[in-house]
Amino acid sequence: MAPAPLCDLAAPDRCCLNTATLGHREPIAVIARRVAAAGFGWITPWRREIDERQPARDAEAIRAAGLRARSYCRTAYLAHASESARRQAADDNRRALDAAAALGARELIAVVGGLADGSRDVDGSRAQILRGLEDLMPAIESTGVAIALEPLHPFYAADRSLLSTIAQAQAWCETLDPKGRYFGVAIDAYHVWWDPLLAPSIAGAGPRIRAFHVSDWLRHTQEPLLDRGMMGDGVVDLKGLRTMVEAAGFDGPVEVEIFSRDQWWKEDPDVVLHTCRERLQAVC
Repeated sequence: MAPAPLCDLAAPDRCCLNTATLGHREPIAVIARRVAAAGFGWITPWRREIDERQPARDAEAIRAAGLRARSYCRTAYLAHASESARRQAADDNRRALDAAAALGARELIAVVGGLADGSRDVDGSRAQILRGLEDLMPAIESTGVAIALEPLHPFYAADRSLLSTIAQAQAWCETLDPKGRYFGVAIDAYHVWWDPLLAPSIAGAGPRIRAFHVSDWLRHTQEPLLDRGMMGDGVVDLKGLRTMVEAAGFDGPVEVEIFSRDQWWKEDPDVVLHTCRERLQAVC
């Protein structure tokens, strides 16, 4: 049977802009107006752009622009060398869940962190991360905001994420939340394109998939953290990846998330947004 045709990315409801793409240069109200004018229907803000003491004000600015908040970025890291640091991270993540709820976001994106400071114990740090996620369950239940575990490229294992593959994220979801109510997976093309088990892992994640992020991996990247490419400028088969994600059951918006310190973060924001919309149609 032939795969179902991809949904039209010209429709605003199918397009989401992660605010990191614009380099965190403007207030959220200004960003939201730009994003809506460019034809996006959804926005995923980062915590640095939201006043978590009064998130309802920023939520109103997003709605006033005609947008909806899709997700919220991101959790604090979860493995730490001291109990006080672990408590601080837990409190920080509970605040993030409260803010996500005020924004109307469906999920808080979890970038879980790497090794605890001074540690070489990979298994111990992973176990600590899982305990930290499990401890958030009361806050998840009270806010109604899910956690979307985002695997990061193994390059980041030491400092940013000991969660590296979709299959690993799926296994963690099954451990933390067997009924599939509160934990899911965020698939970022930049981080997972290389995985030799990509296709079966996406199929296995199925209804757990809560977000799909796109950018491109440049063949000669200068800096893996802050040198992401615009869709079509690198080596990732974004259309093929999107086909797999949607065949697995994901029907949400395609979210552009580009960290590009030396190129796109220096460009006029409206040019960036126009290019993103063009590339979503042409490449994704």
